Amino acid sequence: MPQQLNLTLPVRTALGRDDFFVSPANAIALGLIESWPNWPGGKMLLAGPSGAGKTHLTHVWAARSGARIIAARDLGGVDIPALAQGPVAVEDVPDIADDADAQTALFHLHNLVLAEGQSLLLSGPGDPTHWGLSLPDLKSRMQGTTVATLEEPDDTLLAVVLAKLFNDRQIMPHPDVIPYLVGRMNRSFDAARDIVERLDTLSLSEQRPLTRALARRALDTAQNPALPGWTS
Repeated sequence: MPQQLNLTLPVRTALGRDDFFVSPANAIALGLIESWPNWPGGKMLLAGPSGAGKTHLTHVWAARSGARIIAARDLGGVDIPALAQGPVAVEDVPDIADDADAQTALFHLHNLVLAEGQSLLLSGPGDPTHWGLSLPDLKSRMQGTTVATLEEPDDTLLAVVLAKLFNDRQIMPHPDVIPYLVGRMNRSFDAARDIVERLDTLSLSEQRPLTRALARRALDTAQNPALPGWTS
């Protein structure tokens, strides 16, 4: 079948509290985030695998607290004293591992936010002890912060994540596609995002519905990108 030109459609990511599915993989982290404003020391670290829901939980907290969300790499270009007047969420802290100026800005933001009686949420992938921060004073502040950790998905959460990713792209697979994927795909959030993107691309390019047969092809190409049907 001749391939069609793909059009990149906007992905509408739902980030409300009602859109966050609770499972054993994320229940403890969610409970810690929702324990605000009673965070120990007024601060919290949010950690976990890529795609586990850190951004989602950050937006849930920001909606509840009125916090401003900023990427760590952008800290060098903002007015830190002004930013510290309210709650703040700083995302992707490991991105500044090689940026001494940004680490210094985050250190000052940390101190000023807490001095103003506000709250601070810091997020990043993986174990915070491996975020690569080099500023000793900032590292010591991180080590003294409670960590809310998101885990890799169980079967139920993986199925919900797949359904949400399909919904974000405004596409609907056949009912047997998600159970088929859950039983065969790599068990990670990154793998879920990748397989949904592959299915969306195949479906659009070939004008085919999202069926189990298409899911089988997407899984095959995920494991062997040299197969026809996908260009990485």
